[in-house]
Amino acid sequence: MLELYSYFRSSAAYRVRIALAHKELQWAQLPVNLLQSEQQGAEFLELNPQGLVPALQTGQHLLTQSLAIIEYLEDVYPQAALLPVDPLAKARVRSLAQQIAVDLHPLNNLRVLKYLQSDLNVSDEDKMKWYRHWIDVGFSALEKSLQAGDCNGKFCFGDNVTLVDICLIPQVYNAKRFECDMSAYPLVESVWKHCNRLPAFKQARPEEQPDCFN
Repeated sequence: MLELYSYFRSSAAYRVRIALAHKELQWAQLPVNLLQSEQQGAEFLELNPQGLVPALQTGQHLLTQSLAIIEYLEDVYPQAALLPVDPLAKARVRSLAQQIAVDLHPLNNLRVLKYLQSDLNVSDEDKMKWYRHWIDVGFSALEKSLQAGDCNGKFCFGDNVTLVDICLIPQVYNAKRFECDMSAYPLVESVWKHCNRLPAFKQARPEEQPDCFN
């Protein structure tokens, strides 16, 4: 059985949970508490020297990095496809997904925010300015990209769930948790509302995970 090392609020792990649920795969969750630095423990670092989640144990191999994990799932379990067949459409989906997962998310993840405060002595107020600034930069560009691609307001690309939606929903979840103003991104907000009505997205929500705490 597939086993996922995850933390309930990790955006990257959230992506993989959505993909697993969307493809209706059987898997087990292995919680790693990031706030208690379990990802930096010797046992976990032996598995993943980066000390990051998610990590997917396939039985014979351990895979890391959420986009690589999801593309592995796409190749091995092609049902409920997350990438188009057409090469240009596939490149477009990957481009939009990487705007979120590669350019936006790394600036605002937990280890960056902790470094700002613990090592650079950034105040809570300035930390929030940092977070909201990069959300605005990233979502403003994404909103324009969705407009140019004729997003229908249900999904970021086309008429089905793709890798872009899987990357977007966790990022919006965190933006809302940090009380970012989403009014300037109507397409992003519309996709967020629609996707969160779908079973796979509901199952993957942080509040539904066994390690969730309030």
